[in-house]
Amino acid sequence: MRLSHAATALAVTSALALTLTACGNGSGNDASGDQSSTPASSSSATATDGAPAENAGATKDAGSSTGGGTGTSTGGTGGTSGGGTGAGRCHTAGLGFSFGSGDGKVSSSDDQQQLAVVLKNKTSAACTIQGFPGVDLKSSGGSWSLTRSGATPKKVTLAAGSSTTFTITFLPWNQGSGTEFKATSVVVTPPNETTSTTLAWPGGSVLLQDGATHPGTYTGPVGG
Repeated sequence: MRLSHAATALAVTSALALTLTACGNGSGNDASGDQSSTPASSSSATATDGAPAENAGATKDAGSSTGGGTGTSTGGTGGTSGGGTGAGRCHTAGLGFSFGSGDGKVSSSDDQQQLAVVLKNKTSAACTIQGFPGVDLKSSGGSWSLTRSGATPKKVTLAAGSSTTFTITFLPWNQGSGTEFKATSVVVTPPNETTSTTLAWPGGSVLLQDGATHPGTYTGPVGG
């Protein structure tokens, strides 16, 4: 009987030990499984959700920066070209035309004369003008488009109410000097414009040299 009880006790003890070992191993596996599962899930969420979210934000920021930069750059360019002088181009409708008091002989040897044409900004805003005007002498029998001088045009900024000039150099006609061109008016077209203004010609007859390579009658640039 004593041996039987001892054997029974040993069996119970062994069974209990095996049960505890099994429970301990199962608990360890569950913990290990939770730890490996949780970080993997968290890491996956960061890599999958976080990185694209950051990239999407970066793309959005880059797009915003690009759009804003382009807009600013374009505005700056417009400000520089149009607003650097604070003025746009002068137009015929905004200019007043008259003759100046600069008439006089340029050379006594060929009796060339100069006639200053005044361009006045009659608008309330500044404007710029650069280049050679179109100048046509008119007579009852026809028209003569004057050639340009070899001077280099410069940009002129006209404040509201201010003026600039260009010069018509001409060779008056004298009896026996050649063909007479009886000029009655002069048609002036400002640089880069297509609309003209006509003024009465105050200079008398001009020696016609419309076919000459280097005529004695020509126009200079605005501001020259």
